[in-house]
Amino acid sequence: MEASGGKRFGRAAIAVLIGVVFIGWMLQWAMIPTNAHLHIWQPNVAARTNSKYFGAQGANLLTSTFPILFISVLGCIFLHLGKSEEPSQEKISDHMRKPKPLAEWRRPILVKGPLGIVSGLELAFLAMFVALLLWALASFLYTGFAKINAQSVHQLGEKLWQVRVNSAGLWLGRVGAISFAFLFFPVTRGSSLLRIVGLTSEGSVKYHMWLGHIAMIFFTAHSLCYVVFWASKNQMYYQFLRWDKIGVAKITGKLGFVCGLLMWGTSMRRLRRSKFEVFYYTHHLYLLFVPLFVLHVGISYIGLVLPAFYLFLIDRYLRFLHSQRRVRLISSRLLISCQALELNFSKSPELSYSPTSVLFVNVPSISRLQWHPFTVVSNSSLEKNRVSVVIKGEGSWSRKLYDQMLSSSSDPLQQLDVSVEGPYGPASTNFLRYERLVLVSGGSGITPFISIIRELIFLSSTDPNLKTPKIQLVCMFRNSEQLTMIDLLLPDQNCTDSGHDMINIMSGRLQLQIDAYLTREEGPNNNIPNTNTSTSTGGGAANSDHIDHDDHETTQLLMKTLWFKPKASALPVSPILGPNSWLCLAAIISTSFLIFLLLLAILSRFLIHPIEDANRHFFISSFLRSLVNIFLICVSIAVPSTSVVLWNNKMMMRAKQPIENNEEDIIISPTSTSHASSSNNVINRELESGLPHHQSLIRQIVQVHFKARPDLKKILLECEESSVGVLASGPKGMRHDVAAICSSGLADNLHFESISFSW
Repeated sequence: MEASGGKRFGRAAIAVLIGVVFIGWMLQWAMIPTNAHLHIWQPNVAARTNSKYFGAQGANLLTSTFPILFISVLGCIFLHLGKSEEPSQEKISDHMRKPKPLAEWRRPILVKGPLGIVSGLELAFLAMFVALLLWALASFLYTGFAKINAQSVHQLGEKLWQVRVNSAGLWLGRVGAISFAFLFFPVTRGSSLLRIVGLTSEGSVKYHMWLGHIAMIFFTAHSLCYVVFWASKNQMYYQFLRWDKIGVAKITGKLGFVCGLLMWGTSMRRLRRSKFEVFYYTHHLYLLFVPLFVLHVGISYIGLVLPAFYLFLIDRYLRFLHSQRRVRLISSRLLISCQALELNFSKSPELSYSPTSVLFVNVPSISRLQWHPFTVVSNSSLEKNRVSVVIKGEGSWSRKLYDQMLSSSSDPLQQLDVSVEGPYGPASTNFLRYERLVLVSGGSGITPFISIIRELIFLSSTDPNLKTPKIQLVCMFRNSEQLTMIDLLLPDQNCTDSGHDMINIMSGRLQLQIDAYLTREEGPNNNIPNTNTSTSTGGGAANSDHIDHDDHETTQLLMKTLWFKPKASALPVSPILGPNSWLCLAAIISTSFLIFLLLLAILSRFLIHPIEDANRHFFISSFLRSLVNIFLICVSIAVPSTSVVLWNNKMMMRAKQPIENNEEDIIISPTSTSHASSSNNVINRELESGLPHHQSLIRQIVQVHFKARPDLKKILLECEESSVGVLASGPKGMRHDVAAICSSGLADNLHFESISFSW
C-alpha cells in the first residue's frame, strides 16, 4: 500500500511539473511576436548562450527544444508508474462511474462541415490556437510596418507597397512556422505526450490535418508575397535560383514549397479516398520537405521547429526497426460470404493493449511499402498469446490479401510473410463508468466493438460480482452474407481455451442485445442460421419468426480456418522496446539529445571555430551548418535507438521457448489431413463441433431487420439510464447522424464518442 501511495504521489508531482513547463513553453510562443521578446528577452538569452560550443542556435535549443523533450521524458516516467498500478475491479468500478472531467465540453458541438465531428473542448483549443496565430501575425505586421518610413523606402530604392509586401511575406512565413512546429506531435504514434492527455495517434490525425492546412495556407501566402515582390522588380529568374551564403537559402525554400504543395494537394479528401496510393507515396515527401525547410530558415531557427520532428524521428526510426521483424501468423479465419478474414498472430504475454487499439500490417508479397491500419479485435488479457485483426476485402490491398488467403486453402504450399507495427491505442478505456453502452456500426465498423465486448467478457469472468454496463449493439449491413461479421464477437474456439467459459458469460452475466439491420435485402435468407428475423420498412421491428434448421453445413460454407506452420525466423508480436518500453523510450530521448549536444559542442569548439578564427575572411555558411546539424541529429537518434532494440531482441531470443505441439503452437503432420501434401505449410482444418454451438448462441440473440435502417433517434432517446456511452464506427454520414442526436440537447445522459480510422 505504501509503495502504491508513493507511486500515486510521484505521478501527481510529475503531472504538476509537466503542466508548469508546458504552460511556460506555450507562453513563450505568445511572447515571440512582441517587442519585449524581439528586443529585450531574446538578445539577452542569445548573449548568454552564444558560445563557441553551440553558437547562435544555443538559445532556441535551451528555450524551445529542451522543454518539450523534458516533458516527453517525464511523460514516459509518468506512464511507467501508472502501468505498474493494477487496482482491483471494485475500485475500478467505483472510480469509473464518476462523471468524466469536462464531460459537457467533450460533447459534439460541430457535426457537419469541413472539420467533421468536433467537441467543445477541441473547438476551444482550435480557437485558442487560431487566436495565437492571428495575434502573432498582427504583432509581426505591426512591428514590421512600424519600421517602414519614407527614408528607409528611399534608401532601398523601392516603392512603399513593395517594401510592405516584402515585409508581409517574411512575417507570414514566421507565422506558418508556428503551425509547422506543432505539425508532427499528432502523428507520433508511440508518443508519451499524446498518451498523458488521453489521445491516440489515430484519433489525432485530424489535428495533423488541421495544422497542415493552416501551415500550407501561410506558406503559400508567404511565397506569393515574394513572387509578387520579385515580379514587380523583374528579378523573378534571378531570385528563384539565388543561393545566399548569409541569411536564408531561397532555392531550398522553393524546392520545399513544391514538395509541400504536392503533399497538400494529394491529401484532399476526395483524391485521398479514391487514389490512396498516390496520397500515401506522395506524403513521404516530408523526408525532403523537412530538411529543405531547415536549410531554408537557417541554423538559428532550428530549435524553434525541432522538438516535434525530433520526437517523430525517434518514433519513426523505432517503427522502422520494428517493421524489419517477421511475425508469426498462426491462423486465418476466412468469412467467405462477406469476403473478410481474421488474422491471428502469436504474441508475447507481456504485450498488453486496450480495446479499439490499431495494428498496422504489411504484407511484402502484396506491397513492401504499404502499411494499413486495422482494429485489433482480440483482448490482451483474455487471449494472452495471440493478437487478432479483422480485414474486410474492400480496397485493392485488402482484396489482394483475401484472394491470396483464399487461394492458400487450395494451395497448401503457399506461405505468408507478415510484418506489423503496434498495437497503438488509448491508455485506458473506462467503459465501466457507463450504465449502458450503445454501439452503432456500419459494415466493417463493427470491428472496434468486438474488442470492447471481449473486454467486458473478461471483466465479467474475473469478478462475477462486477456490474458491467448493458450493451446494445446496433449494426447495419447491406445483406445477410455480411452477418457473419457478428460471429467474430467470440474468438475461434479452436484458438482459445476459454471459449466455452466465454459463451457461458455471454449467455449469463453479460447483458447483450444485438440488432442487425439489412439495408438492401427484402426477406429471410436460408443462409442465416438460428437467427431471430423480422421484416420492417422503417426503424421499428415487425413480427418475429424463429428459424430452425441444420446449420452445420452452412457454417462450413460461410467460414473456414487456415492453420500456418511457423517459420523458425518468425517471432511473436512484442513491444519493440520490451516490457519496460516507456523507461527505454525515456532513455533513448534523453541519451540521443545529450549525444547531439555533445557532438555539436565538440564539432563547433574544435573544428568550426578554429577554422573561422584562423581566417577572418572565411566562415561556415548557414546552409552547411544546418546540413551538419541534420546529420548529427540522425546519428544521435540512430545510435541509442539501435542499441536498445538490439539488446531487447537479444533478451527476447533468449526467452524464446521451443515450439510445442499444442493448441497455442499448432504443428500438424502431413498425414493428419487427407488433402495435404508431404511439404504442407498450410493446413485447412474443418470447423470442429464446438463452433456451430458458438455461432448459434450469438445468432440466437441477434434480431435481424430486413430492408430497414435503425431509427437512431428513437433508440438513443429511449435509453433511461443516467449515463449512456454512445460509440459510433462506420461511414461518415452515420457517425454524423449519431453525433447530431447526442448534441441536440434532447437528452443529458448521452455521451458520444466517434471511432474513425478513415480520416
